[in-house]
Amino acid sequence: MSPVFLVAIGGALGSVGRYLVGAAMLRRFGSNFPWGTLTVNVTGCFAIGAVAALLTRMGGHDTLRLFIITGILGGFTTFSAFSLETVTLIEAGRLMAACAYVAASLAISGLAVLAGLALLRAMG
Repeated sequence: MSPVFLVAIGGALGSVGRYLVGAAMLRRFGSNFPWGTLTVNVTGCFAIGAVAALLTRMGGHDTLRLFIITGILGGFTTFSAFSLETVTLIEAGRLMAACAYVAASLAISGLAVLAGLALLRAMG
């Protein structure tokens, strides 16, 4: 199967997942803070850590790596939306919210990658 096709299908799935999570968070928490993007970035970072550890353990599997990491998780995680939402908060005069959003996104996402890696590595 074509690598481009694998990435495209995976990206479509990830994008739909991202939309559904964002919509659910918007319904749950409202629009005062970009909870949907934060949730997607943290869960996406955890997932990429776990999948990377699993695929490394399995060896090879470039096709799965393209489909899952580049496709699904590439479509799911949204750091471009993160950047836009940060600037939007700043432009709205909400500098503290923007700083909190950036700090939480970076710190928690990094920890989530470590947790995903550690979990799958611990499973042996």
